[in-house]
Amino acid sequence: MIHRTQIRMATFGGLLLASTAMVAPLHAQDASEADETAAEDEGERPIITVTATRRQERVIDVPYNITSVSGDEIEAAQTFDSAELLRSIPGVAVVDRGFRNAGTVNQIRIRGLNVDSNALGDYATSSVATVSTYVNETPVFANFMLRDIDRVEVLRGPQGTLYGSGSLGGTVRFITRDPVLGEFGGYASGALSHVDGSSGIGYSLDGVVNVPLGDTLALRVVGSYADYPGITDYVNVYELDSDGLPAAPNGVLDPAASYREVEDADTAEQWMVRATMLFEPSANFDAKLLYAHQEDDIGGRRAQTVGSDGFGNPYEDNEIGSIQLEPSDREVDLVALEANIDLGFATLTSSTSYYDTSGGSTSENTGFYAQAGFLGFYYNYPRPAAAAVRTYEDSAFVEEVRLVSKGNETIDYVVGGFYRDQNIVSTQSSYLLGFKRWWDTAFPGFASAVTGDQDFAYRRDEDFEEVSVFGEVTWHATDTFDLTVGARYFDNQSSNDTFIDLPLYASVAEPTTANFEIGENDVLFKGNLSWKFATDQLAYVTVSEGYRRGGSNAVPLTGTFAEDPAWQVYTSDSVVNYEAGVKGRTGGVTYDASVFYVDWSDPQLNTATTNWGFFAVRNGDSARTYGLELAVDGYIGDSLRYQLGYAYVNAELTGDVLSPAGTVLGQDGDRLPGTPAHMINWAFSYDTPISDTWSLFLRTDGNYQSETRNAIGTSQTFNVPLEGFALFNATASVSNGPLTIAAWIKNIFNEEGVTGVFTEAYMGTAPAAGYFGNGSKEFISLPRTVGLTATVSF
Repeated sequence: MIHRTQIRMATFGGLLLASTAMVAPLHAQDASEADETAAEDEGERPIITVTATRRQERVIDVPYNITSVSGDEIEAAQTFDSAELLRSIPGVAVVDRGFRNAGTVNQIRIRGLNVDSNALGDYATSSVATVSTYVNETPVFANFMLRDIDRVEVLRGPQGTLYGSGSLGGTVRFITRDPVLGEFGGYASGALSHVDGSSGIGYSLDGVVNVPLGDTLALRVVGSYADYPGITDYVNVYELDSDGLPAAPNGVLDPAASYREVEDADTAEQWMVRATMLFEPSANFDAKLLYAHQEDDIGGRRAQTVGSDGFGNPYEDNEIGSIQLEPSDREVDLVALEANIDLGFATLTSSTSYYDTSGGSTSENTGFYAQAGFLGFYYNYPRPAAAAVRTYEDSAFVEEVRLVSKGNETIDYVVGGFYRDQNIVSTQSSYLLGFKRWWDTAFPGFASAVTGDQDFAYRRDEDFEEVSVFGEVTWHATDTFDLTVGARYFDNQSSNDTFIDLPLYASVAEPTTANFEIGENDVLFKGNLSWKFATDQLAYVTVSEGYRRGGSNAVPLTGTFAEDPAWQVYTSDSVVNYEAGVKGRTGGVTYDASVFYVDWSDPQLNTATTNWGFFAVRNGDSARTYGLELAVDGYIGDSLRYQLGYAYVNAELTGDVLSPAGTVLGQDGDRLPGTPAHMINWAFSYDTPISDTWSLFLRTDGNYQSETRNAIGTSQTFNVPLEGFALFNATASVSNGPLTIAAWIKNIFNEEGVTGVFTEAYMGTAPAAGYFGNGSKEFISLPRTVGLTATVSF
């Protein structure tokens, strides 16, 4: 019997031979010496250098599709959050929920690889994201404030043979600025801003200092604080009494309630500190120790309710109908030690890190209870207020070791080992606020039948241990023709302990704990052919496999909360990514064009069990995406720069996603949610001196995305269309060297830019059940925002 790994190796071999047959005849057309001389004589601007392949090289020499945005560009454009940044990159889509839960769930989509609902985000999920994120060498989704960044690299397609944390759709690397030896300096910055619809003024303060501590040691410290006043008005919030319960102006048994309006409820207060120490005693050794900490305190959602409340009053822009506020908080710590040793023939790199990110939120669940008919189970008590209080914690120890050859031999290689020990804890405590008080008043003889207001308790504790070995070997067959093959072996072990209880009614259900363990291992492959057909011109073909770990849902199989055993385990999912592209620079214009086809097997859907609502992951049959990505970057004259990008992505299920009972969770032909078919990005900047000491910088940029879907599935409760939109921004700044003053405006035309919804059918008003609020919501982009930033360098 032939093992499936052998079949895949044979397939890869055939694909590479076929690709060689196509490319080899073209290889005879090597770049001439005249072409090389002409390029040198043009005196063109330097090309961005990246480390995506684990070596420093020009971005146009990397044989796959990668985009790099420098920290200088981020600062010049006054880009303050990752959602705005990533939307400016061709082919990258983001669900923008504002500040609330922005660090909870990674909602970056590359090449359409996503099956989860756009509304998912209030709690940490078991299934890892399809796009991996790194802070320097640490694989973590932390969504730190974008301050003092050296560059951001976006790598499209699977990256399992170069990076310890593999991925299905791509990798985003946030690379911070290193300390500078022998130099004292830094900068201080302050900004004021006003958001359309807000009654307040936002501000932020940033500071960076670089301190030399001798000839071989330096320290760089970054501090940031931001306070944003909010724009969302919660207009149907219950008045609370001294016990924190919905006030009953006419007595507990009377259905009357008292409401208040909370303006600008989605306040955001964030602060971050990052310290990096660099030790470089010789040219052959350096070590870097980094510590970063961030805290977020958010008052509510940046969203709006469409429709009317239970009294028939229509909602206006930036108004939410939830009957309670929905705050969130988050705290993240990261410690990382990175060391590099030059062995002469290769560089040995070690990265050791630990991170801990935790947070919580309160969500309005009354609309969900009302639409699902749950309130009848609680005798339709008056003033229903269902609060879901959720927490999460994700912590991990990570070690990665790599050996990278010098890159100047006939054979070059990257070989590495990766270890991660990760623990993820998620909880949900749901409360029917005031139910116990009402019950005791309505049924005083049966007071002991109800234990309190908590009606649901859930805790999921998962441990993941991953060991992998990965690497690539590149054969420089000629000066212009390279062949790369790569592989990754992994062994994963995971365990899940889950607790569930319905504690409100005494003796109705017994608390239940379930546990399950699972392990898996496999080998992934990659093949790449590249050809430098002229000076600064590269063509390539890549076939690569990506993988995402499986795990267990740990549902109980007996007792009150028994579920179908088929829910117990979800398997890994994988992709085969086929890509061909051409990139380079000609006539001062840098360009990148690629086409891709991704075959996705067993896609993982974060959902819930059908009987008792355990958070669970369910595998579908298959999906596929294909499309193209284009980008150009050039200058007109010496001062005007233009950057244009376009991506087309066709992403859909090619098989059903079914629950164990056969319920259709997703249907063959469903468009994958969150990814538009068409995305366009643009930026135009103008930089020129206006006197002997002052210079002027002007920039306008934006992005357009076509219609998306909110979720997969046949139900209009979730799977609804979201209109396309375009966002435009502008910046103008003057600088005399140490001082820069910038005026900027985001979302010039005040576009709503909806990227996710809780629909009326899912969370809407239900006055017949006593719910006069409305929990449906649209997640909107940041409204028109104007600001002023001043920066002083020293």
